[in-house]
Amino acid sequence: MASQPTQKMFGEPISLVGPTPSNLESTAELEKLLHEAGMYESPEESAIREEVLRDLQAIVDLWVKQLASQHGYPPAMVDEATALVVPFGSYRLGVHGRGSDIDALVVGPSYADRDHGFFVVLAAALAASDAVTQLQPVPGAHVPVIKLVFRGVQVDLVYASVANLAAVPVDLDLGGRSVLASLGNDNAAARSLAGVRVADEILRLVPDAAAFRTTLRCVKRWATARGVYSNVSGFLGGVAWAVLVARVCQLYPNASPSMLVPRFFKVLAQWRWPTPVMLRDIEHDDAIGLPVWDGRRNPRDRAHLMPVLTPAYPCMNCAYNVSASTLRVIREQIEAGHATCQEIAAANGGGQGWAKLFQPFPFFRAHKSYLQVDATVASGEEELREWKGWVESRMRQLVAKVERDTGGELLCHQNPRSYDAEPHGLRCTASFFVGLSKPRQQQQPAMSAGQQQQQQQQQQPQFDLRSTTEEFLQDVYTYCFWRPGLEVAVKHVRRKDLPPHVMHKIRSPNGKRQRDGSSSSSASSSPSSGEDDSGQRPSRRAKVEPT
Repeated sequence: MASQPTQKMFGEPISLVGPTPSNLESTAELEKLLHEAGMYESPEESAIREEVLRDLQAIVDLWVKQLASQHGYPPAMVDEATALVVPFGSYRLGVHGRGSDIDALVVGPSYADRDHGFFVVLAAALAASDAVTQLQPVPGAHVPVIKLVFRGVQVDLVYASVANLAAVPVDLDLGGRSVLASLGNDNAAARSLAGVRVADEILRLVPDAAAFRTTLRCVKRWATARGVYSNVSGFLGGVAWAVLVARVCQLYPNASPSMLVPRFFKVLAQWRWPTPVMLRDIEHDDAIGLPVWDGRRNPRDRAHLMPVLTPAYPCMNCAYNVSASTLRVIREQIEAGHATCQEIAAANGGGQGWAKLFQPFPFFRAHKSYLQVDATVASGEEELREWKGWVESRMRQLVAKVERDTGGELLCHQNPRSYDAEPHGLRCTASFFVGLSKPRQQQQPAMSAGQQQQQQQQQQPQFDLRSTTEEFLQDVYTYCFWRPGLEVAVKHVRRKDLPPHVMHKIRSPNGKRQRDGSSSSSASSSPSSGEDDSGQRPSRRAKVEPT
């Protein structure tokens, strides 16, 4: 097997300059803002998370002993049967805040398979616990996962079993290659293990873990406010933002967070995608043979628009969901962040004014027209969580179809947030929105009033997207757990016709739900979203004519 490198740097740094007293003062201002924004949790919240992990470990211990007994192992081996619960993601990186979820890997022995042992037996054990609510197994995900809420904390569990081990030792080395060699051809298990391995490797490769953590908290706060923190929507998730920040830390190894944040935006504003961002060289291991992202060898990988590569073998592109439309939005927001940092520095030398960087993107003022996608259920909020999660996972397909069918003449900007309407009995609706706009026109020579009017008429094409939205709806209704009562509808709305439940949340500073019995309407709205009498998957169409 290839030996693992020991260097802490990849390539040459851009600057070795360290912070001035002014930079340290500016960093203190940043940290103050992050604390006020809830990017750090209290000691009490930390204790709750530790308790959740401890109690999850107890459930997993009982589960693995149950499986060992069912497989006929003798009592002595049943008593020794063990499994591990290992957190990863923001918790392992040390950048979690108030309300953050916990991503955790369950490592089980060879006889505990994923399909039955994890998704059936362990899921049943979790469901039997009074501490667990909102249990949702998702075996068909790219990384198969059990989602649940444990004493109010959102937890995502992924799974990997280790061959030839009846008991999983507490000190099992998840960073070594031997654990990967034991997986055989189980690529899903390799992806599950990647969370722990990637987090550990990122922390190993950054020159200053404390500066990295503070900078990453800033970037996460900014990305959330600007609507570009969402892997499922085709933007970037936590791992991708962590790799990007880590790369900038490598380029400026002695910089403080107040220096790293502006350089983060400067470096990425100038980045020439699809050149990949890497923290170390790409490694191949023929003995293990797991698939590795490598645009030099794999033509399919060269089609990725924004490669952000994980540093642990086997390296993967954690930004594989990025599309042409989301890349465009990400670049626009990074350029805006770069401009804001320059304004902050020019105004006061960088010591104050960081709050301006974290101003939310005014999505509902940025466009005049929107596609509104309503996910509706008939049986209450728990069913809505399941259904809207599926609809959300298909939204980026709608964006791709619209830009494809309009030949790029209609640009889409998806809002990763959903907006829940006030329930009507058990009937609940969540709305998603896609902003619509046309490409910016290049500056034209001066024209007469008549020429301007004629050009405007020529530049205002009317797009009929009924077939496009019908294709999207058919895709949504392929949901393998679909049943009568799960509905989705697409309609075109203008800014002035946004539904009341959206307008209230935009105007309310705390985002709390407010009651309002009125409803919005649009000339191009789809038919009412009642289920047809046959119980078949209904069809919803939408005609979109932007102005």
